[in-house]
Amino acid sequence: MRVLVAGSGGQLGRALTALAGPDAEIIAPAEADFDITDRDAIARALSRARPDLIVNAAAYTAVDRAESEPERAMLLNGTAPGWLAEAARAAGAAIVHVSTDFVFDGARGSPYPPDAAPVPLGIYGATKLAGETAVLAAHPEALVVRTAWVYAAQGQNFLRTMLRLMAERDEVRVVADQVGTPTHAASLARALLALVRAGAAGIHHWTDAGAASWYDFAVAIQEEALARGLLARAVPVQPIRTADYPTPARRPSYSVLDCASARALIGAPAHWRVELRAALDMMAARGA
Repeated sequence: MRVLVAGSGGQLGRALTALAGPDAEIIAPAEADFDITDRDAIARALSRARPDLIVNAAAYTAVDRAESEPERAMLLNGTAPGWLAEAARAAGAAIVHVSTDFVFDGARGSPYPPDAAPVPLGIYGATKLAGETAVLAAHPEALVVRTAWVYAAQGQNFLRTMLRLMAERDEVRVVADQVGTPTHAASLARALLALVRAGAAGIHHWTDAGAASWYDFAVAIQEEALARGLLARAVPVQPIRTADYPTPARRPSYSVLDCASARALIGAPAHWRVELRAALDMMAARGA
């Protein structure tokens, strides 16, 4: 299977690239060669790569900045994915589009199934929802996978931010009233390819198993990092309310995703804490 990855420089893109092997040829062009906001660049990339599958891991992910850059966020998250799906269909390629738990408002209080009504709270979620709609309209056989709280051993993410702050500060304060599921980019990458091989289409959810607040996630990061020598000392981790840490964009207070439909196809994911240990093991192995 020839897999063309859009957004290959991001944490999910790098995780997909790492899956290259005898049954998956991963084609990961630089953003300059595969800018999905340029329809001509899309056509050139597909002509060169001739993929069986396109995975769209490109996105505008600056949740707060999206509030002041709605046009840019909509172009990358909402409009361009539709162009990519249209080109994929014309080329006879399958497509996977990665979306987010931020299409929901968090008011449900129980895990969101794929058919739950989306109610995004901000520009980021609204543009990602627009992307889902555009992809499925352009390529009815497309697979849209919503995920949440993605992190990796590399890149800019909550895991690496917490490790930096815990090394620099005498205490860290972390929001404790937003609940979701930390998801390791490596486990998400594996799941995306497995879902394609299982013939999945339409909207599915995939995260690591379990649920946590950002505070819970931070506490676990410190415990596991200390055990691996990635932190030299423990610092207090103080739980705070969302109201104590105001941001330009509103975030869902509860965005755990119901992944039953995906689990029925490819099996259950590992618990988020197991995947956290795997990410930290990677960091420890390379001395980072």
